[in-house]
Amino acid sequence: MDFARQRTVEANPSAQGAQPLVPIADAGLKAAVDIVLAALGLVALAPLFIIIATAIRIDSPGSVLFRQKRTGLNNEPFWIYKFRTMRPHESANGIVAQATRDDTRITRVGRFLRRTSLDELPQLLNVVRGEMSLVGPRPHALEHDRLYSREIPNYVYRFGVRPGLTGLAQISGSRGETPTVADMERRISLDLQYIQSRTLAMDLKIMAMTIYLEIMRRSSAY
Repeated sequence: MDFARQRTVEANPSAQGAQPLVPIADAGLKAAVDIVLAALGLVALAPLFIIIATAIRIDSPGSVLFRQKRTGLNNEPFWIYKFRTMRPHESANGIVAQATRDDTRITRVGRFLRRTSLDELPQLLNVVRGEMSLVGPRPHALEHDRLYSREIPNYVYRFGVRPGLTGLAQISGSRGETPTVADMERRISLDLQYIQSRTLAMDLKIMAMTIYLEIMRRSSAY
């Protein structure tokens, strides 16, 4: 999917059964809050980063960080960073397979990191670089974007905002594996709901709920 197609869809949203994107009134303040909080988080969490990096190195061979191209604002690709949770492996025929429960590729340390979402912390760097926001639609692998752009008409609207570390979909139970198109449709519906009604106050609420859910109950990620 190219950006020209996205612009066409936005120019005639009724053809796709959706509403045009609503710009956030305090976008500048949102961006500033994102960068300041992410920078503070990187400094405060530096000791934890060192502990996690050491555990990954001891547990399995390979790099500490995993990076993969994802789609960002205005359909621009960027490199997303995570702590590596899988053993180094080659994707069959270039196909990016979603992680599944009891996936044999996941390491012992990786399973803990995924369960607690600690593997996502390096994305604070993506936020500081302006490639991501603290709150927004979660970015998917480029291959999955191409697939679901064909399967879900309103999918392209998620590229109208910066992807996030967390989002409305993630605190609403729509995270992790999406084995069916219906599962992804539910996630996209929540993403679009967020895009249409997003405010700085809503972002702060989603961040607070994310922290609460991670502390109070076991994560659904694996």
